[in-house]
Amino acid sequence: MDVEHGSSKKQPSPPAGANSASTLLQLRDRLVAAQPVVLRASAVLATAVAAAVMALNVQSYTAVVAIVGTRPLTQTFTAKFRDTPAFVYFVIANAIAGVYNLAVLVLRRLLRRRTAGLVVHMLDMVIMALLATGASTAASMAELGKNGNLHARWNPICDKFSSFCNRGGIALVSSFIGVAVMLALNLLTAASNAPRPNVTDQ
Repeated sequence: MDVEHGSSKKQPSPPAGANSASTLLQLRDRLVAAQPVVLRASAVLATAVAAAVMALNVQSYTAVVAIVGTRPLTQTFTAKFRDTPAFVYFVIANAIAGVYNLAVLVLRRLLRRRTAGLVVHMLDMVIMALLATGASTAASMAELGKNGNLHARWNPICDKFSSFCNRGGIALVSSFIGVAVMLALNLLTAASNAPRPNVTDQ
């Protein structure tokens, strides 16, 4: 026997491909477990900042409209988000997204069942679409306010309401970050629900 001669049979080692596949699966599981909370918290922060900055965005501008004798007549113009339906929709969309993601974070322990996870995944897609449409609509109005429209003879207003436009730009950037985070969440959920390949030792 081989044992009597001081030797023993070596167990066959698994192929390198199987080890690398198992390592990749373990790495994917760790990322899937750690990233959703961070991404959802980032979505809460981004959408809350976008909604708050736009909702509190107000600026007044005083201009001389006429001169009577030597006395100028002035009029004060005020720019606020409520004057533009696109900005109102923007604030509502970001507020809904922020509240939704905060609720999912608070109730995440109750949403670990597969059925609840599927519902959250579908709602994530709805929220992402809501955010994308709100940000895109507001961005189109912001571009119009900054550059105007020569064909329609609409003059730009950002030369007079520069602070209003700057704060609106900050809100837009924050909202688009929220859209990107929601897209990442949806991709992560799709990856976690993808069927795993069977890795067997050969």
